[in-house]
Amino acid sequence: MQTRALATRQEILTSATRCFSRTGYEATSVAEICAEAGISKGALYHHFPSKHDIFMALLEGWLENLDNRLRDISLNASDVPSGLSSMTEVLPFIFAEAEDQVRMYLEFWTQATRDPLIYQALIRPYVKYTRFFTSLIERGVGEGSVQTDQPEMIARIILSLAMGVLLQGLLDKNGTDWKAVAGTGIGMVLKEVEKEKK
Repeated sequence: MQTRALATRQEILTSATRCFSRTGYEATSVAEICAEAGISKGALYHHFPSKHDIFMALLEGWLENLDNRLRDISLNASDVPSGLSSMTEVLPFIFAEAEDQVRMYLEFWTQATRDPLIYQALIRPYVKYTRFFTSLIERGVGEGSVQTDQPEMIARIILSLAMGVLLQGLLDKNGTDWKAVAGTGIGMVLKEVEKEKK
């Protein structure tokens, strides 16, 4: 029984992703998702109270995979600068996971400017990653591989770089080697931080 429920939930998410990618978040109806998944509205509402909740589950699932990859890289790196440099390796994963959903994410950001609840849901990951990178930089200071008295500022610069590369890469996939851009950008940030040691 539980296996069937999990399978139904996953089918809803898969079908919603197809619908959102095809017609956009705003234009997709719950009925359309149900038709795609081959289920009733009652079955959908048993798993998700609203279309918004479906989108948030998709976003949270994607972020959870990203979190796991970043954490593994961080834990396995010899020091913080090496870990930060290695994090550019997740870009192909990010592009592969998000490529078909660009329109959906952009529409949802637009909707977030009008809906405080959606805004709060979307800003949460930004706050979380600011804390993640701040903690990472602080760890670098503690281990002696990074020297700065502004770990949060460095974290925000790294996050701004990551978000900028991600957005450009999704909008202009073949424009350049975005992994190289990210690697060069991180290298420049680390070089500036390291200059403080002199």
